[in-house]
Formats: sequence, C-alpha cells, structure tokens
Amino acid sequence: MFENKKTVIFETLGLILGCISMSVGINAFLKPHTIAPGGLSGLSVVLNKVTGVNVSVIMLVICVPLILCTIKIMGMKTSMKTLFGTVVFSIILQLTDGLSRMNLANDVLLSALAGGVLVGLALGIMFKADASTGGTDLIALVLSKKFPNLKPTQFMSCLDGLVVISSGIVNHSIETALYSGVALLVIVKIADIVMEGFESSKAYFIISEKPEELRARITADLNRGLTIFNARGGYTNNDKDVFLVVLNQKRQETALKRLVKQVDSTAFLIVTDVHEVLGNGFKEIQ
Repeated sequence: MFENKKTVIFETLGLILGCISMSVGINAFLKPHTIAPGGLSGLSVVLNKVTGVNVSVIMLVICVPLILCTIKIMGMKTSMKTLFGTVVFSIILQLTDGLSRMNLANDVLLSALAGGVLVGLALGIMFKADASTGGTDLIALVLSKKFPNLKPTQFMSCLDGLVVISSGIVNHSIETALYSGVALLVIVKIADIVMEGFESSKAYFIISEKPEELRARITADLNRGLTIFNARGGYTNNDKDVFLVVLNQKRQETALKRLVKQVDSTAFLIVTDVHEVLGNGFKEIQ
C-alpha cells in the first residue's frame, strides 16, 4: 500500500515537472519561431501558426478523442493516466503562454537548442516516472490498427517528419524546417541522457594463454569481478577461457589494458560499448 502511494507520488511529480519544462520550452523558445520538432506539441505549434487557436486548446481537441479511441488498445488505466497527463500539460501550457510574447531569444538556432533541451529534459523525466501526456504515438496506434502490416514506430517516424516539414511550409522558410530537425535531434539526445545518465560503460572480452594469472591480477589489482566462459578456438580447435569484464570508469579501462599487456602481450581483446549496466557494483535495478 505504502509502495503504491510512493509510485503515484513519483509519477505525479515527474509529470508536473516534465509538463513545466516542456511548456516553458515550447512557449519561450519554439512557438515564437514556429519551430516544430515532431510530436503532438510540434503539430499544435504548426496549427497555431495557421489557425491562431491556442496551442493548449489544439492539443486537447486532438488528444482527447485519440485517447478515447485507443482505450481498447492501451487499457482503461493507461488511457485515464494519459488523459490526466494531457489535461495537466494543457493547463500548464496555457499558464505559461505569456512567455511566447516576451521575445526571450531572437536567435532562431539558440531557440531551437534551448527549446530542444527543455523538451528533451521533460520527456526524459516523464519516461523515468512512467508518465505520459499523449502524442503522435496515439495517432500511430490508431493508424497501425488500420494498416496492420506497418509498425507504430514507422508511423511515428513519418508523422514526426511531416510535422518538421510542415513547420517550414507554414513559415515559408526551409530554414525553419531545418531548425525543427535540429531541435528534434536535441530532444532525442537529451531524453536519452536523462534516461540513461552520463555514465559510459565498456565490456571487455579477453582471451589469454595465461588465464589463471590474468584472473588473479584483475580481481586483486582492479578489485573487479569477471565472468569466465568456456570456449573453443575455431582455428586451433583448442579449449579456451574467455573473460568478460565490465567497467564504468575510464581510469580502470586504461589500467585493465595495461594489466593485460603486462601479463600476456599476445592476448586477444574485444572492447564494446555497453548500453546500460544494472546490478551489484553498478546502478541499482529500479
């Protein structure tokens, strides 16, 4: 019961913080220059330019019917949570609408970057809190039901691309579309950073003719654990041990390479980037 309350509070706070950041990004930096970096918010900015109707009103008019149409697909609980997020976002977007008339940044590129950072930060926060304000993913769900041979992600990519292009059309400037594309790239990158953090981990696969000495040195000198796989050489047909070592500190990466060279200069190393590492010695599994 207590854990459930904590989850609700976490999701609500994440939603509110995300909505504030996204609203400021849209009203202060994107909307004044008709920069529309995909998504339902970007589409609303484009339609606002054409019709003059408030962005928050456009979002409600588009999103509410979509949520009702996708109840069977998403389920009642998820749909109601998304509807709540849409309403909260629309309210905060309306409250911060005055920012769009303050001319905080006249440089279009800086506006695209600043708006992209704030919207990306908002999406990352909401993704981590499992909150949602709806968006083009709802349109993609509806279209994928009509055209089952195509994936929702394909529709989302097409829709985002169309929104970016339409921003240039309504503003009669190809530069606006390019700035919208820049903002979209920034949003995706910032959202990924918020979700995954700045930590970069690497996995090392090591094959050595001196496996026992190397194992002892890695565990003693680096104080790191490792996993040993039994393998067989395809060329020699000899049995070999393959070590897997995962590191998240640059200093230890250099130390590991130096250590391997000292123990066995003929060792074979494969180094690969790791998307995310969870568990003992790394980030806790949430």
